[in-house]
Amino acid sequence: MLVIRRLVDRQKSYTAIFLKGEPAQVFPTSDYEHARILQIYKQDRRDQDILNDFTDFDFDRREDVPQ
Repeated sequence: MLVIRRLVDRQKSYTAIFLKGEPAQVFPTSDYEHARILQIYKQDRRDQDILNDFTDFDFDRREDVPQ
């Protein structure tokens, strides 16, 4: 699973990319650069065993949520 996060300290902003079993990749980025990275990685498609923006989590079908 790939995880992309925005990290901000008092003076700089960073993008961190985490991939299971690999060391984290953290590098300084502007807000624009971070948004572009997200845009590129979110151009994925629905694939078996991959959770991404196209995964159907069936949130509306949960039994504990009133209809």
